[in-house]
Amino acid sequence: MVTRFYVYWESVRTSYWFVPGLMVALSTALAPATVELDRLALARIDRDSPWWIYTGGPEGARAVLATVAGSMITVAVTVFSITIVALSLASAQFGPRLLRNFIRDRSNQVVLGAFVSTFTYCLLVLRTVRERDGVQFVPGIGVAVGIALALVSLGVLIYFIHHVAVSIQADHVILSVSQELHEAIDRLWPAAASRGKNEAETDEQSLLPADFEERSVPIKAEACGYLAAIDDAGLLAVAAEQDLLIRALHRPGQFVVSGEALTRVLSPRPLDESNVDAIRGAFLIESQRTPFQDVEFAVDQLVEVAVRALSPGVNDPFTAIACVDRLGEALCRLAQRATPSPICYDESNHLRVVLYPAAFGAVADAAFNQIRQYGRSSAAVMIRLLETLTVIADRAHRQHDLRALERHSQLVFEAANRGLPDEADRQDAAERYQAINQLLESKR
Repeated sequence: MVTRFYVYWESVRTSYWFVPGLMVALSTALAPATVELDRLALARIDRDSPWWIYTGGPEGARAVLATVAGSMITVAVTVFSITIVALSLASAQFGPRLLRNFIRDRSNQVVLGAFVSTFTYCLLVLRTVRERDGVQFVPGIGVAVGIALALVSLGVLIYFIHHVAVSIQADHVILSVSQELHEAIDRLWPAAASRGKNEAETDEQSLLPADFEERSVPIKAEACGYLAAIDDAGLLAVAAEQDLLIRALHRPGQFVVSGEALTRVLSPRPLDESNVDAIRGAFLIESQRTPFQDVEFAVDQLVEVAVRALSPGVNDPFTAIACVDRLGEALCRLAQRATPSPICYDESNHLRVVLYPAAFGAVADAAFNQIRQYGRSSAAVMIRLLETLTVIADRAHRQHDLRALERHSQLVFEAANRGLPDEADRQDAAERYQAINQLLESKR
């Protein structure tokens, strides 16, 4: 349940409407509050009132509020148009999957919310200005607050123009995706801990009964989509309560087809429909991938930027190298974190849930395979790949991590030998390959 809440909360929090909607709700509450404050202070507002309180007549108050409201909605439309143009440029240059990062940009959301909420506030205060039968009411404090909001919105507009110009730059986009990748690593992998050179590698399959496949029953998906998250706590609770042994067959980020087995369950008795629904409900399937439990999603975003930069139509190895650097930084962080255990025991120390194991090698494959395949003719990219693998290997300690790095270094070196036409470039690649081999040999 907690996992499902976090997934939905992350989806709402990163949507383009949530922050503006919240700001409009606050302005809707602020308007009657300032008007009521004006009513309470009406007897005290005279020529000796503070300078910031509006003391003009009803016509002037209406003109001020109408002008501010009209200009705010006009600027809001302009801001929305600029945002659409920025999204179009980003989609063409960096790929459509990067649009999510622009939409979830909190600055863009606050800017739109500032203009829309100021418009809403002025509109609500405007309706309280009246003059009838010689009795008039001018919310001086309300008008003053509206003018203050207009001045703040002017500053927000200046900031927005600067922010858009910066946010569509390649380095800024790469940094933003890299930060999201680091957040995913910090969320899914435990904090840094000491490493042993001969750290044991757990074989999850060996912990299951020998006849698990024959005796277990599959729980199939009722919808197709990407597995966004697995509620492991919910699975463990159901398994402990019903004396089950559950093995997950997919990891977050993988695509699931309707009718495909999500998990296999070993039960001493036939499963009833409520238990099946509870197990199936622990697997959250969405229409698109999210980085909540899917580290490879953020990796794929960086890889997409790099691959597009290496295309013949763009031919921008500098952007690709920047992506390789950020991927290397993330894998260095990952190599120094304790691998999360895919094995879950109940309070009686009985094995209950075996999740799809998270693997350093899978993340390394996602990070380097496509860049190697598309960049094999770029000497700068291939050499930087070998240099980055050397940096990661220097920080890696687990033997299966080192084997994954050894395999990638060999693949990159072989691709460089086939793809680089100049002997000098191949020689540079050979020197880097020799350096990483020596480092890996010293860690065995």
